[in-house]
Amino acid sequence: MIRVNRRKFLNASAGGFGLLGLAGAVPAWARGGDLHGGIARKGIDEARGPKIDLTVARSAFSSGNRRGHAVAVNGSIPGPLLRLKEGTTVQLNVHNQLDEDTSIHWHGLLVPFELDGVPGVSFPGVKPGQTFTAEFPVRQSGTYWWHSHSGLQEQAGHYGPIVVDPAGPDPVRVDRDYVIVLSEFSDIHPHTIFDKLKKGEGYFNYNQNSWTDDYPLSGEDRRMWAKMRMMPTDIHDVSAATYTYLLNGHGPLDGLEYLFRPGERVRLRFINAGAMSFFNIRIPGLPMTVVQADGQNVDPVEVDEFQIGVAETYDVVVTPGDKPAYTLVAESMDRSGMGIATLASAPGARAPIPPLRDPPLLTMADMGMGGMDHGSGGGGDMSGMDHGAGHAAGHTGDHGPSQNAGDMSGGTDMDGMASMAGMDMRDTSLLPPDVKVGPGLDMVAMNPADRMGDPGLGLDDVPHRTLNYRKLRSLAPHTQTRRPSRRMELHLTGNMERYMWSFDGKKFSAVSDEPIRFAYDERVRVKLVNDTMMAHPIHLHGHFFELVNGASADRQPLKHTVIVQPGGSAQFDLTADEPGDWAFHCHLLYHMHAGMFQIVTVANPNGSEA
Repeated sequence: MIRVNRRKFLNASAGGFGLLGLAGAVPAWARGGDLHGGIARKGIDEARGPKIDLTVARSAFSSGNRRGHAVAVNGSIPGPLLRLKEGTTVQLNVHNQLDEDTSIHWHGLLVPFELDGVPGVSFPGVKPGQTFTAEFPVRQSGTYWWHSHSGLQEQAGHYGPIVVDPAGPDPVRVDRDYVIVLSEFSDIHPHTIFDKLKKGEGYFNYNQNSWTDDYPLSGEDRRMWAKMRMMPTDIHDVSAATYTYLLNGHGPLDGLEYLFRPGERVRLRFINAGAMSFFNIRIPGLPMTVVQADGQNVDPVEVDEFQIGVAETYDVVVTPGDKPAYTLVAESMDRSGMGIATLASAPGARAPIPPLRDPPLLTMADMGMGGMDHGSGGGGDMSGMDHGAGHAAGHTGDHGPSQNAGDMSGGTDMDGMASMAGMDMRDTSLLPPDVKVGPGLDMVAMNPADRMGDPGLGLDDVPHRTLNYRKLRSLAPHTQTRRPSRRMELHLTGNMERYMWSFDGKKFSAVSDEPIRFAYDERVRVKLVNDTMMAHPIHLHGHFFELVNGASADRQPLKHTVIVQPGGSAQFDLTADEPGDWAFHCHLLYHMHAGMFQIVTVANPNGSEA
């Protein structure tokens, strides 16, 4: 296997394709040419076996009254389901028929870093007309997905699901097994969407508040929001006015069905392959039992609704009763639109579709003022840790008041807004010295509480059972229970008006940035502090980490993506046991594109750099 020297590679390639191929030469769509070489099929084909071919090509896509540019793999959107088997070896051949570079990242799969599929980090990308082969042993089971890491092709349809069947018996026994890929489609090209966000961050926000709207805000509330130059309705950067929400490529009017017989146990594998949208999942009248998170088995948790962030996966089991049909609702977090499917006992059976609910409003907790209860520290038992260990791209210790480890649901009561008088949401003295203060940072969370117990924006006051990270427990105990030897703190930063996003106030630069470095097999507690008013799904390539969620050390749930709530914090324990260079970024596509990205380097067992 050829190993790539990261520093030499980045210096040589930075001028050619910039940030991960995200800022290279003028994209093919802007140079003209036929964008409609064929209409991509809706739905998922299945590909299995020791050798699988994936062909990436330009296409078009249509949903409802929207039709536009697309990038399809094997002619469909989503691309094919890769059905793999734990303990086998698979060869995946990626054929590029585009007139621009492409790539595929195997999201959540443990692979050698050279095969991880991130241009500028682990390989140079797949050139037009070329083929890239990724051959590796399948080391795990569960629900995962794949997507492009080149340009903004992911938004255009370059994604698909992965299901890895376990080598032994599956602890989840079911009668039927369905994959549900959540995503969006727009007839506006992704580069145009990003350009409009850069020119006006509220361009696609049609839920802006005014003096004549019906939002439950007092005059004092509105004046306070205006003074802060922020909007309580700023939930999603892009909404249903621009997006059609898709389930397996099908829009809400397409009549997508999943058949069942009453009394059967049905497994639904939800994959959020959206570029920018969180979804709230519910099936009115039918409880769901969560059995897997990010491909890892968890103790069953029965809920009526859960929020799934971009890049997360959740498997649930349902047991439909005698009703002829149940409506499956994937409502966008800002409640501007929804994807729809039907669990049907017979073709054509239907159930009522619930109306869109009132849009949620941001609260004081989302401004970083939720941790007013100083009763306990959010870091857990860290006695015996070496707090003196430094880090090239992170800082140690906490800052400001102690973090509340309780369930910090934000609520929707805005009566406390007046108490904000005199509070400075741009008090940079609260920040550690490693955070760069400048135009890329327009807010500082004054008291960022641990929000692991938050079900997600808009779900804190619903009358039924919801999911939050504190309810997750690993089904099987971990063998790795060492206490972390050091801790690291990273801040999620941004400037909404300029649409700038970053870690620690620093937009990623492939040439000048030092990577975040870990020794091989080092165990580190990482704290992510969200200094913005948007939820960020943070994804680490090549590893699973353990959420610090109140579970015992051997039952902390494993995940590859963690949602850090607005103005809050989240912590995870990482065992850095996969050598190489790995991407670490916000999985909101346009946030990553704008700079919320870093490289993590894990040394080889002998201490050398990969």
